[in-house]
Amino acid sequence: MAQTLSEPAYRIQVLDRAFRILDVLAEVDGELGATEVAERLRLHKSTTHRLLVILERQRFIEKNPDNAKYRLGWRLFELGTLAVSRLDLYSLAKPYVARLVEETGETAHLGVIRGGELISLVNAESRRSVRTPSTVGKRAPLYCTSQGKAMLAFMPEESAAELIRNLHFQSFTRNTIMRPSRLKAEMAQIRQQGYAVDDEEFEEGLRCIGAAVHDHAGEVIAGISIAGPTFRVGGDRMPELVEAVMATARQLSAALGFQRSPGPNGKLAR
Repeated sequence: MAQTLSEPAYRIQVLDRAFRILDVLAEVDGELGATEVAERLRLHKSTTHRLLVILERQRFIEKNPDNAKYRLGWRLFELGTLAVSRLDLYSLAKPYVARLVEETGETAHLGVIRGGELISLVNAESRRSVRTPSTVGKRAPLYCTSQGKAMLAFMPEESAAELIRNLHFQSFTRNTIMRPSRLKAEMAQIRQQGYAVDDEEFEEGLRCIGAAVHDHAGEVIAGISIAGPTFRVGGDRMPELVEAVMATARQLSAALGFQRSPGPNGKLAR
């Protein structure tokens, strides 16, 4: 007796194939015909045609009447926009911030820019006896914090320039940046290396490593960082701490829908 798929298994297979069709159409810049889709997925043409008809009926894909080829439909954009609008940055970021503490042993923070200042939104403290206290709800300058500098570096040049024009530079330590020209020079370096460092610029004895977080549209919406005493955050540990912060920023950005694109040199653009 020939083996047949059970109804639940068949439905799962149909869903799997439909999602694969969407993936295939997302991978190409233009459009694909039914035969091309079938060949790429190694499916029978009649099976592919039935799935294409269903996806088109539900507006997940569109059929070009001029050449009978398919492309992604506006329904996907509608659903994606709705999903993004319902994302809660605070709730989404909490586990990433907590995991960063586990990986580095240092206090981790996530902040956003509001009113030209950095506002701490999420905080997870280190378990070590010497650690930085919770900063949730507190405000800090952009020009002497790793999160602030990282966000300034990766946001559109016009937006960053507007924020810098309205900064009131105040000295907190002997390392505090006090001139727009120096801040802009450091921003260029941050863009090149992908992360920012607050080297005792806001508080003596405290060093922070920060990176920018992007949303689905590529906009900088937050910064994530670790903070700890200079005797722990530095030296031989610096490369692994930097990588942990940057990796977490990438992962959180991906969870928000951000997709990096290849840069001119073949590397992924941030």
